[in-house]
Amino acid sequence: MDPNLLVLGGTTEATALCRALAEAGLRGTISFAGRVARPVRQPLPQRVGGFGGVAGLRDYLETHGITHVVDATHPFAAQMSANAVAACDAAGVPLIALTRAPWQARTGDDWTHVPDIAGAVAALDRPACAVMLAVGRMHLPEFTVNPQHRYLLRLVDPPREPPAFPRHHVVVDRGPFTLEGDLALMRAHGVDLVVSKNAGGTGAYAKIEAARRLGLPVIMIDRPRIPPRREAHGVSAVLDWIAHEATDLGV
Repeated sequence: MDPNLLVLGGTTEATALCRALAEAGLRGTISFAGRVARPVRQPLPQRVGGFGGVAGLRDYLETHGITHVVDATHPFAAQMSANAVAACDAAGVPLIALTRAPWQARTGDDWTHVPDIAGAVAALDRPACAVMLAVGRMHLPEFTVNPQHRYLLRLVDPPREPPAFPRHHVVVDRGPFTLEGDLALMRAHGVDLVVSKNAGGTGAYAKIEAARRLGLPVIMIDRPRIPPRREAHGVSAVLDWIAHEATDLGV
């Protein structure tokens, strides 16, 4: 039996992996959480929506004869990743995470590390300034307790309702972003401070490099803890893993 993969997607790495899987003639499905209105089109069949926790995901794996799972979700999709580890362990299905190495501070960076969104909210309890808030649409309400700031919000999709900030500007755009573009954006809006998740990779790094160039401080939200799992930082490593696991499983 040929491998039948489930790719948990939502990242540029997931898109690259699906392209490679299709080119290699491998069978699989990519699953999206459904938080983005316009997901990037994929060369593999796709499904949208949750699984219903660990039990629901395990049932999906068994019902659909999934032989391998690749978790290529965002590094901050901690609940989905934890569910994948537990469900694959229960179903006896091999799992690998295609993830990005986290960013590391370089000379010239002025980072304040916080452990989570709540820590970032607390760090903004300070005098008013212009904040580039790069945390995604889902977390915006948590920051409204600091209404003194002027917020620059960059979102993949237009907000369903106007953000509840007295002063804000929304930019609807999808990465990868460029250094020149982010420098221009920050200068145009007089940004004083950047709030960012440590997403890793290159697609969203431009704002971090732009902050360094402009001498701006960054509130860096550290990654959440995820249960131990096998990880890869490139598509070729995942393909090698699939080939090795398929041989071990006799498929």
